[in-house]
Amino acid sequence: MKYTKHLFGALLLAFAATSCVDNDPLAFDVQQPANLGSLEYLKDYEPLKTYKANPDMKLGAAIDAKDYSSQKLTYRLVNSNFDEVTAGNAMKYSSVVDNNGKMDFGTVKSFVTAAKDAGTTIYGHTLAWHSQQNNKYLNGIIADRIDENYVPELIPVTKVGERTCILVQSGDMEEAAWDTQFWLIFPGKTFKEGDSWSVKMNVMAEKAASSGTQVHKGAGDYLHWAAIGTVEFTTEWKEYSATGSFDGSMAGGYSIAFNLNDFSEANKYYFDDISFMVNGEEWIVNGNLDDPEGTENFVTKEKRGDIVPSRIVDSYEYTVMEEKPSIEEVERTCIMVESDNMVEAAWDTQFWLVFEGITFKTGDSWSVSMDVRADKEASSDTQTHTSPGNYIHWAGIGTINYTTEWETYTSSGTISAEQNGGYSIAFNLNAFGEANRYYYDNISFKLNGEELIANGNCDDPTGTANFVAKEKRGATVPARIIDKYTVEKVGGGVIPLTPEEKADTLKWAMENWIKGMMEATEGYVTTWDAVNEPISGQGGQYYDLWSADNGDPANNFYWQDYLGDEEYVRFVVAKAREYYQGTEPLKLFINDYNLESWWDGNKKLKSLIHWIETWEADGVTKIDGIGTQMHVSFHGNAETQAAQEAAIINMFELMAETGKLVKISELDMGYTDASGTSLKTNQVTEDQQKQMAEFYKFIISNYLSIIPEAQQYGITQWCLTDAPTSSGWRGGEPVGIWTEGYQRKHIYASFAEALAGE
Repeated sequence: MKYTKHLFGALLLAFAATSCVDNDPLAFDVQQPANLGSLEYLKDYEPLKTYKANPDMKLGAAIDAKDYSSQKLTYRLVNSNFDEVTAGNAMKYSSVVDNNGKMDFGTVKSFVTAAKDAGTTIYGHTLAWHSQQNNKYLNGIIADRIDENYVPELIPVTKVGERTCILVQSGDMEEAAWDTQFWLIFPGKTFKEGDSWSVKMNVMAEKAASSGTQVHKGAGDYLHWAAIGTVEFTTEWKEYSATGSFDGSMAGGYSIAFNLNDFSEANKYYFDDISFMVNGEEWIVNGNLDDPEGTENFVTKEKRGDIVPSRIVDSYEYTVMEEKPSIEEVERTCIMVESDNMVEAAWDTQFWLVFEGITFKTGDSWSVSMDVRADKEASSDTQTHTSPGNYIHWAGIGTINYTTEWETYTSSGTISAEQNGGYSIAFNLNAFGEANRYYYDNISFKLNGEELIANGNCDDPTGTANFVAKEKRGATVPARIIDKYTVEKVGGGVIPLTPEEKADTLKWAMENWIKGMMEATEGYVTTWDAVNEPISGQGGQYYDLWSADNGDPANNFYWQDYLGDEEYVRFVVAKAREYYQGTEPLKLFINDYNLESWWDGNKKLKSLIHWIETWEADGVTKIDGIGTQMHVSFHGNAETQAAQEAAIINMFELMAETGKLVKISELDMGYTDASGTSLKTNQVTEDQQKQMAEFYKFIISNYLSIIPEAQQYGITQWCLTDAPTSSGWRGGEPVGIWTEGYQRKHIYASFAEALAGE
């Protein structure tokens, strides 16, 4: 093919701010760096989009929407080389929806206007995702409601605080405020008129109270009614500080008295981190109370008793008023195993899954699923035994985490050599250092696909052949199957939403979001990632969808946990089609990563295809296409690279078989050397750059040759330039078609030639 010379790719576009602002190639010269002579040939290439063998296929670029909308450098670069743009973040939920649910589509509208001006289409990314959601808002709208009419019953609760401090205990007031006193005393020193003083200490009391202070000579030898002010005590530690100077009435004193019977009820007073300075000199020794014998500055009279050195304690009891828990009875047949406070070891209380007549063999595959909860949050490790209590190996089926709500635990693996010959799994329930109750239901354990558990739903109260327990260091006996249990709950002042109410609320929020986005784009955006990255990469025959159970609920919001795995996608698709305003047919994609995974035989893609079939099984839902992200690397290890290339071919073949549109949605590439190290841009040789260029050509050529033309939606390059070291995405890696200075790379030529079918 003959290539007409254009200067665009040979220019350092960072210097282009003063050039014309249109869609024509930039027409000015800059000096080419001497070390780029090998790239001279790239001047002869046309803009990338001119090489498309399939004119209907979209060639796209991911960009920053605000940068593009400014219609400056990025705008010209993109429009010259690509015919479609994807906003990296601006069209995602968290970029539009604030903490109060208010939606701001200003950036989206500016983006659409800029694309219209250029005649460039937009690929919408994304309507639904678990990441980059406004978690605060979404969790807020499904949170428990406040019961305005609720009046809690409060009860005193004694707690223990670990802190080294002075404790002074008063009785009920008998005659005077000084029936109980605490002194800061300074033997050998005296207060002088005009001396400046400052005091600082941390104080608290079991009950809120106050104490006046006096100047004494020796403890109990009253001199003057005023000292360092009135000290306020609360039920929380707080700092008391004051400053002043001694007047004539205080002169000659050498102690400060705290009158602790001002409060007419028995109380406990605590003091810590005590400082008393006179004329800038510290008079307190052992102010942090680290020395339990260091009481030379601290004297106490408790309950009209003797004056003695103060008590230094390393912990203290205090009473707070808390809401009385309610006892709720829950009807559910399940296994309950009860532990006590830890006695000696984690195995003082145990639960076993037992499989008499079966033995584990090395290489056997296993999978487990069960519902679990506990009265208090805890965890238990698992072991492999022969008969219950006959330990053979420390590893079992993983560590089980228990919360106060029922949750499903799942795991799978293969039997190791160390587990060979075992036939029971032990749960060590005394790892938690407090008495607890553990519950199990809907138990499944499969070995080589065969179910070994009978009565897994616990419906038969006598069906304990597979369940054995040892409670509180007792005998090993059949586990207890119960039909109800009690739960202590506080917070009766709230009304939780039912699962149905949560689903309805979130559907309302999702509908508002989709409606708002469709109105903001005014039908100009005809193709969308309806749902982004739904497949977890975890599960059995087919991978599960992402959820709080297998994901990161602290940072993500899993709509599917509330709407259901099937309804979630069906609802999004339905609302997108309902509110779409365009005249062109709306195309909706499911987009995901690692679909080219060689390590699991493209299982993630197979799972996605399965899920699409499931969503479409209602006869109403229609998914138009599949997006494969392809954030790949060229591997210097030849075996790995060959496996990756084979999996890419398999991916395209599987996608073609679906009859769906196929899009390479987020293509970029790094370089991983033979040792497995990801190289930075400044580490990549020219030969390695050429290897990457050939890999680009491999990907694009196979896409065009394997995917039927009618199914070729397009290819979107995710990174235009190599990533700066500060980038949050593949920082410092050679992921672009252009360098950071907007110099064409060898990749440019391979990209063009592949598009042209060469």
